[in-house]
Amino acid sequence: MGRAMARYGIAVPDRQLACVPLGSPEGQQYLGAMAAAANFAWTNRQVMGGLAERAFERALRLGPADLRFGLVYDVCHNIAKLEEHVVDGRRRRLCVHRKGATRAFGPGHPALAPHLRPLGQPVIIPGDMGRYSFLLVGTERAMAETFGTACHGAGRVMSRAQAKKAGRGLDLVADLAGRGVVVRARSLAGLAEEMPWAYKDVVDVVEVIERAGLGRRVARLRPLVVVKG
Repeated sequence: MGRAMARYGIAVPDRQLACVPLGSPEGQQYLGAMAAAANFAWTNRQVMGGLAERAFERALRLGPADLRFGLVYDVCHNIAKLEEHVVDGRRRRLCVHRKGATRAFGPGHPALAPHLRPLGQPVIIPGDMGRYSFLLVGTERAMAETFGTACHGAGRVMSRAQAKKAGRGLDLVADLAGRGVVVRARSLAGLAEEMPWAYKDVVDVVEVIERAGLGRRVARLRPLVVVKG
């Protein structure tokens, strides 16, 4: 895209904003690759869920009818979607690219499943593996202010390399165990990348979302088991 922009007379202040017209060959190639990646990710989540169910069946010696596993909610983030939004008083069809963000459609939106429509879209904001995560619902304010969008996580305060360095000499497994969190990780280095202090405190992030009117808090969730690798 960076090389193609000159052909379309596009200039951006930062190379990460590189873009091309949706109808261009480059734009269509990008959308096709993105759709393939999103489909792979969706399939991967279903397979992971199925493997988790199978593990519980073996460990507890129960059948599917006894466990009653079921998908509660599935959503993608870091993706571009064609949607209709009001811009300058006029409804327009837009390509909304959410990076580090997820949808937060308000109550009554036709894209929501019928059982969610009266409430608004579930907004999952993960925190870190040692503290907590949050469930919110989208609002009408989000539709007006952010094209129905909220953040999809607390956000890092350390890069992965910085977190690895900071984690040297720390017993993260014991620290998390003290918080009531069981950890399964392939490597301690990989675990250090996701250490709780590598992330902002998600409570602060959620408070900003609520004060801005982009989401309404429903529940705070505490981690019990972390699988990394």
